[in-house]
Amino acid sequence: MMDRQKKVFILGPAYPFRGGIADTNEALARAMQKAGWNVQLITFTLQYPSFLFPGETQYKEGPAPKGLNIKRMISSVNPLTWFNTAKYINLQKPDLVVIRYWLPFMAPCLGLIARLSRFQVVGITDNVIPHESSILHALFTPFFLSSCDKLMALSESVEQDLKSLSNKPTTFYPHPINDQFGPKIPKAEARKRLNLQDSDRIILFFGFVRKYKGLDLLIDSMAQKAFPQNVKLIIAGEFYDNPEEYNQLIERYNLADRVIVHNRFISDEDIPAFFCAADLVTQTYRTATQSGITQMALHYEIPVLVTRVGGLDEFVEEGKTGLFAEAEASDIAKKIRSFFDADQMDMVENIRLTKEKYSWDTFVHHLNQFAHG
Repeated sequence: MMDRQKKVFILGPAYPFRGGIADTNEALARAMQKAGWNVQLITFTLQYPSFLFPGETQYKEGPAPKGLNIKRMISSVNPLTWFNTAKYINLQKPDLVVIRYWLPFMAPCLGLIARLSRFQVVGITDNVIPHESSILHALFTPFFLSSCDKLMALSESVEQDLKSLSNKPTTFYPHPINDQFGPKIPKAEARKRLNLQDSDRIILFFGFVRKYKGLDLLIDSMAQKAFPQNVKLIIAGEFYDNPEEYNQLIERYNLADRVIVHNRFISDEDIPAFFCAADLVTQTYRTATQSGITQMALHYEIPVLVTRVGGLDEFVEEGKTGLFAEAEASDIAKKIRSFFDADQMDMVENIRLTKEKYSWDTFVHHLNQFAHG
């Protein structure tokens, strides 16, 4: 008799919802399928009430991803769906339940489902201390953490936060590289798609814009004497802050001809062009734990500049795959100048050598060992 195929449920954002966590959950599902698991993604019927969502839409355009079993069951504001989801999971008798946690608002629904599960639950945590202060954190996060059997962090800094808030078994493994957005394309082709010149020197700020991500610091750095004057900045992502604050900075520093703004959600098919057109990806965050943007840059073999906050610097080797800067405009300017003065191809070669460290296959192996060890 053949052994029964191991079954896992992954709870959290997935299609039709958009964003980095949804993309990562789908990548995890594919990797677990590749490793021989029977995988079902359970996602939301309602993720955020509209008044809590700062962007234009929570939903992706286009068809559902092929080859994934996605079931919409959970309303974040309807407890009846929480009980029904737990009942459904228990009837299926899975070998493992993986729950993605990133926001205190989600703690009641995801925590209750975890608490009602009769099977092993591992919580994968992006953040446990929010970037932006919230009374919900103190009330709800401990409830979710205590509901899981084991906890997994995607950065060492989050692992330390977990240990300060919970006595559950905890491990850390780096955020893997999402490779579902397509392969690297030639820089000339990427720049042609974006109407950029081959001779341009480009830095990229990618992802939705909020205060903690420090886009204003990056724009301020462009007004510093140390900043190389022939470098252009591409801002690619939807503004969750008021864009006028940033527009005023651009106008104050006379940067209109050197800052290119794409204030919209960047679709999956457009992602390769933005990364491959860039010489350097910049993450000038004020606070952070880890970021999928770093791993996307590594996938496209683009060096990164990160600020020394939270766990961002865990994924970058100074002078080899990127650069570190303090979260202040003058130091950011100096580091960007030093990057363009150096041999960038050395960094690209180093990135190629280190990419395997962040593979999904390795991540799934570690998750399986931790869950059942």
